[in-house]
Amino acid sequence: MSDQRFLVRKAAVLGAGVMGAQIAAHLVNANIETLLFELPGDTGNPNANVIKAVEKLKKQEPAPLSVKTKAACIQSANYDQHLEKLKDCDLVIEAIAERMDWKRDLYVKVAPFLGEHTIFASNTSGLSINQLAEAFPESLRHRFCGIHFFNPPRYMHLIELIPCRTSDAGMLDDLEAFLVTYLGKGVIRAKDTPNFIANRIGVFSLLATMHHGREFNFGFDLVDALTGSLIGRPKSATFRTADVVGLDTLAHVINTMRDTLPDDSWHAYFAVPDWLQGLIQTGALGEKVKRGVYQKINNEIHVFDVTTQTYRRSNAEADEDLKRLLKYSNPVEKFAALRNSDQPQAQFLWAIFRDLFHYCAVQLEAIADNARDLDLAVRWGFGWSQGPFEIWQAAGWKQITNWIQEDIAAGKSMSQVPLPQWVIATAESDAQGVHTAQGSFAPATGKLQQRSKLPVYQRQLFPDRLISETTTYGETIFETDAVRLWHSGDRIAILSFKSKMHTIGIDVLEGTQQAIKEAEKNWRALVIWQTEPPFSAGANLQKATEKPKSHAKSSNEPLPPPQPPSAFQLFLKKFKKSAQATVLQVARELDLADALMANKLAEVNEMIKQFQHTSQALRYSMIPTVAAVDGLALGGGCEFVMHCDRAVATLESYIGLVETGVGLLPAGGGCKEFALRAAQNALDGDPFPQLKHYFETVVMAELAKSAEQAKELGYLRHADHVVMHRFELLYVAKAQALALAEAGYRPPLRARDIPVAGNTGIATIQSQLVNLREGGFISEHDYLIGNKVAHVMCGGDLTPGSMVDEDWFLELERAAFMELLATEKTQARIEYTLKTGKPLRN
Repeated sequence: MSDQRFLVRKAAVLGAGVMGAQIAAHLVNANIETLLFELPGDTGNPNANVIKAVEKLKKQEPAPLSVKTKAACIQSANYDQHLEKLKDCDLVIEAIAERMDWKRDLYVKVAPFLGEHTIFASNTSGLSINQLAEAFPESLRHRFCGIHFFNPPRYMHLIELIPCRTSDAGMLDDLEAFLVTYLGKGVIRAKDTPNFIANRIGVFSLLATMHHGREFNFGFDLVDALTGSLIGRPKSATFRTADVVGLDTLAHVINTMRDTLPDDSWHAYFAVPDWLQGLIQTGALGEKVKRGVYQKINNEIHVFDVTTQTYRRSNAEADEDLKRLLKYSNPVEKFAALRNSDQPQAQFLWAIFRDLFHYCAVQLEAIADNARDLDLAVRWGFGWSQGPFEIWQAAGWKQITNWIQEDIAAGKSMSQVPLPQWVIATAESDAQGVHTAQGSFAPATGKLQQRSKLPVYQRQLFPDRLISETTTYGETIFETDAVRLWHSGDRIAILSFKSKMHTIGIDVLEGTQQAIKEAEKNWRALVIWQTEPPFSAGANLQKATEKPKSHAKSSNEPLPPPQPPSAFQLFLKKFKKSAQATVLQVARELDLADALMANKLAEVNEMIKQFQHTSQALRYSMIPTVAAVDGLALGGGCEFVMHCDRAVATLESYIGLVETGVGLLPAGGGCKEFALRAAQNALDGDPFPQLKHYFETVVMAELAKSAEQAKELGYLRHADHVVMHRFELLYVAKAQALALAEAGYRPPLRARDIPVAGNTGIATIQSQLVNLREGGFISEHDYLIGNKVAHVMCGGDLTPGSMVDEDWFLELERAAFMELLATEKTQARIEYTLKTGKPLRN
């Protein structure tokens, strides 16, 4: 790999509004020293506007900051006092309001203060980059471009990189490499056309959906029920997405299309609907003001009704016949059924897909270099599972093309402009569509265009795949129904789980032990990495009593579509009010109810022993072990991470020991590991101060909302690495494993003299639990669980400072787990959670 020439030591963001502040937050997430500029305050502190914006960042959900303490790393600045500081910035991002005149005036003001090599970029969502560039002296224009973040910047994968006519090619390459590796983004080069790629297509899709919803007289909630997860889009669907974006922002984007695209054949539809303008005028701007298309009234969701001009309870659902139709596994059959159906909801879906395909085909050459860029932009910017051309291709390119032509001729389409000739030529050829293993169609050349050859993309060993692209995960070393161990020719063995949600049952434990033994004999290191998130949703104790159907995937299957960036936002929104509820995602995978009903606790106990044995094997193997974490790592998955020599985690890793939420405690070595770390970090030989922090983490079932927060909570160590780009995870994990091996790796010596907090520590925690119980903050069973956790982590009823070994803690863990599992109230919690998806406080 060649070194990147462009290093960002310091950056500045101009504009502390919603986007500007969040971009600054993500820069400090990446450990980049960042200045945030805003107009000076009218009175008092000149930086008051920035300070207020940074305070908002700490309270926002989903959190823009990886940890709240990062807010202190954003330096406040204003345009009257601090422009000189721009000279030291390698990158300056402008993110003020979408007004061409305001932006150009600002450029004139700051241009004299930019450093000799500073890159200046606008975060405009659709204004002309070439017109903006004209505000700079010619000597600076080669260092100007657009970089369009999507909201919220931390979570949305897409950045559109838009050059102006004079942008330096090397500068663009360097900037792209920085955005990919250091900010973790999927970069798409867009042409300087209004709204660029993603917003151009995404907003058109929204307008087409609004149009056809009105034609079919569907309510907004019914449209959302039809255009969300049922068709591979985020649950926010159409109008909920509009609320999230902001109705005023949406109206601005629509008006930009109206004003800047007079020759677009669909121009008649680029108008802000009267109902939308009316909501804006009344201040109903969406989620940011808690009222828009939707509003929560008395804890119920209400939706705006255009007919009555009032809000009503939202209760619309998709027709059951349509749901069955959409479950067809074959997209060709599914789309044929949609088009041929007389059911209004099916006709509506066919209409919005048809007009989307039509628009994308006509506009592709003007807005994007190739079909891949358009599809990835829509996937990454709007969270769709597939891009428009991918959907078209999967449904049968020739069949869909013929139907679009028929509907155009019949006057059913929103526009009568014919399909481009290349679409028809593709349908008449042997090609399956615009995407192939060799590349994607580029209309300007009429040829297939390969992926970017920039060196940064060599770090993505298995990049995000399109419909036509397949991959083979190296060469198999061994494979079972539960795991696959493989390599790619570099002496590093990679272990991937094949269970649903990568849960850990007895078969995964056996496979992991076999992998460790194989790696010790023939390989230099072992990396645990999954072909798709999550890392692991935890233990599957059903497999202690039986072996359910395998969820194994062929090693030659294509990578599935990535989990939409909005998935974690939805997860947080649903569960953020209760620490206990963070266990719900994994509780469904635990499947303890069957074991309890079958009275097979002995088998569960044996599995716990095997789990502890496997965790210890990861810790004390003769080769380095590295956990490559992306997404959820809950319960037993978290314990695997804690026992590997090194963890490499994407920023969006959500890690936690969540067992107390269903009345249990961590028993795969998690409690032991926290007790050991507390002893290792003890001041004056007393582990209790550190242990108290770890106790609270465990008993509150704390789920880290980022890899950085996982370090604060203690799940990750300071030596563990955080990776910003999920598709670079395996590359970095292998590099870490190789570095450990090259350094002459030896496993740590087994800890045999661990000082315990003992009965004094237990008593201290117990007194606090009593106060919580007496105050009504916790139940009697919560009190029991807390006492069990304290007993284990403090080392049992021993004199403080007594020395024990790791096995002592493991035995305490296992015994406490089985004791809790045998209680009626824990069994009730488990069964209730599995049946209802909700936590039970009993």
